[in-house]
Amino acid sequence: MNIRTSQRSGGRAARLAKRKSETPEINPAPPGQRGGQYKPLSQSGIREIYRTALRLLEELGMGESPEKLIGACLSRGAFLNERGRLCFPGALVEDIIADAPKTVALHGRDPGRSFEIGGDRVYFGTGGAAVRTLDIDTGLYRPSTMRDLHDFTRLQDRLENIAWFTRCCIATDIPDNYDLDVNTAYALARGTTKPVATAFFIADHVAPVVRLFDIADGGEGRFSRRPWCVAHISPIISPFRYGEDAVDVVFECIRHNIPVNCITGAQSGATGPAAPASFLAASLAETLASLLMVNCVRPGYPMIFSNWPFVVDLRSGAFCGGGAETAVMNAASAQLSNWLGLPSGVACSMSDAKAVDCQMGMEKGITALAAGLAGGNVIYESCGMSSALLGVSFEAFVLDNEMLASVYRIIRGIEVDGDSLGFDEICGSVLGQGHFLGSDQTMRSMQRDFVYPRLADRDSPDAWADKGAPDIRSVAREKAREILSSHFPDYLGSMADRKIRDEFKILE
Repeated sequence: MNIRTSQRSGGRAARLAKRKSETPEINPAPPGQRGGQYKPLSQSGIREIYRTALRLLEELGMGESPEKLIGACLSRGAFLNERGRLCFPGALVEDIIADAPKTVALHGRDPGRSFEIGGDRVYFGTGGAAVRTLDIDTGLYRPSTMRDLHDFTRLQDRLENIAWFTRCCIATDIPDNYDLDVNTAYALARGTTKPVATAFFIADHVAPVVRLFDIADGGEGRFSRRPWCVAHISPIISPFRYGEDAVDVVFECIRHNIPVNCITGAQSGATGPAAPASFLAASLAETLASLLMVNCVRPGYPMIFSNWPFVVDLRSGAFCGGGAETAVMNAASAQLSNWLGLPSGVACSMSDAKAVDCQMGMEKGITALAAGLAGGNVIYESCGMSSALLGVSFEAFVLDNEMLASVYRIIRGIEVDGDSLGFDEICGSVLGQGHFLGSDQTMRSMQRDFVYPRLADRDSPDAWADKGAPDIRSVAREKAREILSSHFPDYLGSMADRKIRDEFKILE
């Protein structure tokens, strides 16, 4: 056996300097890692939940269905039962699942930021409709404004582990719903080229927003040919009713070729059953009701299957987003959706904490890791959210971006091959310099296998004290301020911006 030996070269200081100079700028575990390692449900459990969901759709059905939806569904084989509820035979449900798209393209205005969801690829992004913002200067909550939305949009534009941006707050300083929808769309188009998402208060607001996006793209009809904004819609009012206004929005989005993210957000013990298996069966049925609606209106239309199990504290009735129950049920939801082969959406990081503190970090880390390991394709609410979705924080955005780097790395796992096993490297280092610092394998692994935190402190206690003993919230605050003071993107350009302002009431 011919074993290479490594020769000693330089001292410890030289090795440290060499490693520091070669610290990679590349991301060793970017968005899109493959999940599915965590399976909270057994295969028999999945089948029982699915069979129960099919029974609920066929025997209980959906109430308060709008007439135009009833017509579209009856033409595909649905029926009205003796109570007037819209019911779907199991065979129809299975046919629509089989024919529904198994992937959905999330386009960015920058094609290099686009990606496709489906299978077991995992992408974390944002969500939420926070009405309060944790002020970066005072550390106290105040009403969210349109200025905040612009700032959050350009902040996350620089955060590489956030794959897409859904508007995270509601601008409470714009009382008119039409102006709010238009100005929200404007903020998204101006501040980032990642895939984005928004919501509409009423269907009549869809066409004007599409017009604004057409101007941003440089011509009529261009947005619909390559839509880079997804519509977040909650067509189901739990338990088991369609919401007419949201259904109207779905119809209008389909007319304009806007991909839809249909969200079911039942709350266990309140608008859904308390027992996890029962809740998952009911929530799966309701999310399937959205899929049935979309595909009865237009077969094969792109829809993200977003079954978001929400949890209430049964002692008080308060919504809670950071507990173990939230983690395990969203993971189970991802497992169910992926078992069906549908592009899955779940939620995590909806911390109940008000401050950027240990509780927030604990709750975000637990729920994000569970959702990612379960293989949720698009994981919403995963950045910046606080106070059980009532609040949003600039510092939390920056911290969550760093947390997600570690989550992606955990999901990636460990590759085993000849190079990574490194038999010759082990023998050579043992018989040569007696350690692995600075070896070729170490340098390769340094760039390939390790995530290097930009915020978390790895100094010695003395070095940390010499820096003023900073806590991570203060470090994140300064990082957020640095980005907000230097990154002012205008992805619209002056001509498009002027044209939009001529046609719409832009309030920023």
